[in-house]
Amino acid sequence: MSIEAAAEVLADNLSKADFVRVYGHHDADGIASASIICHALSRLGKKYHLTIKSGINAGDVSDEVPTILCDFGSSSEDLAEDVMVVDHHLPHFSGEYHVNPRLHGIDGDNELSSSGAAFIVANRMGDNRDLCGLALLGIIGDSQTVTGKNEEIINEGIANQFITPKRGIALPGKDPAEKLYTAIDPYLSGISGDKAKALEISKPGSDAGDSPDSMLSSVILEIAGTSSLHAMQSVWGDIYEIERGVIHDAHTLAATVEGCGLSGRGGLGAALCLRSVSCTEMAEETAVSFRLNVISSLKSAKKPDENLALFEIDSPKVSGSVADILSKDLIADSPVFTVAKKDDGGYSVSARSPPCYGLNIGEFLEKLASECGGTGGGHVSRGGAAFPESGYPAFRKGIEGMSA
Repeated sequence: MSIEAAAEVLADNLSKADFVRVYGHHDADGIASASIICHALSRLGKKYHLTIKSGINAGDVSDEVPTILCDFGSSSEDLAEDVMVVDHHLPHFSGEYHVNPRLHGIDGDNELSSSGAAFIVANRMGDNRDLCGLALLGIIGDSQTVTGKNEEIINEGIANQFITPKRGIALPGKDPAEKLYTAIDPYLSGISGDKAKALEISKPGSDAGDSPDSMLSSVILEIAGTSSLHAMQSVWGDIYEIERGVIHDAHTLAATVEGCGLSGRGGLGAALCLRSVSCTEMAEETAVSFRLNVISSLKSAKKPDENLALFEIDSPKVSGSVADILSKDLIADSPVFTVAKKDDGGYSVSARSPPCYGLNIGEFLEKLASECGGTGGGHVSRGGAAFPESGYPAFRKGIEGMSA
């Protein structure tokens, strides 16, 4: 069965329901995928209730209401068979209504996100081609490549004039200065968090501010000594204008939705995806605050053992973003772990592993978190875990064993 055939089965089941409970993961990909499904349901005259969450378990799902999970659910083995799942994580769910690229030989890390899979489902429910811009949020938010199914979706969007491709500074923000001082993907060492430096570089009339090329040169000269090749190459690249987006720049929309979701305001991010113009300013302010919090947490991170790439930070909400910076944008050649204490006293971990290291970080965390009395998992190069306070010594020992 192809992914299109699996999408047809799930779409038919959705179309039969009068009311659907929709859950989405709290990052850009999860919020976008859930919003795509909500758009498609609304256009069929169906009612829905959308909730954005950081995670899902069987106890969250009612047996009496048609339910679809977006960007999570695949890793759960105890969900009811009639739950619908659109995801791209490692699949353990065995239900009939399951759309996941990995089940069809498609690379779920790079070639199709959950929002891309949701877009395929939506187009089996009606003409929803204009939602292709939301599929971009998963590609950008999960750092996927424009290959395979992702490339097909983007090319279709361009052909239908819903997406306009360009080249430029690939950073989110309302103006050049904001793009620079709030930059976390990539992180601009010596510029991110420094508003005065960003204004100096981007000021009209300065050598750098007179053109994007000059500004790019100034940025690269500033960050070159402490940044990875990835960070330097990521400043400039492919950017996209979304015709039907309330924020037209795809990188800015993705970062705004992600910042809202990870700040605990997923409904605000979903409102943007559902094209509510009235909440745009509030969402942008929330996202900027989130990015500045990431930068602050990175700068104040503590490394309890110089021999371990383990960093203690002050907020679990920014753990994944800080881990991304440490692994991709600063110079690192081994797995990186960020750990933060949660309100309940337990710990939240985010981990990233460079492809050259040869470690499946999702599998590693799944096993280690279980030994610590918690849960974990993820992708080959990205993963997360949570465990009680009592499990922290075992976690540290597990990291030490990996490094030995």
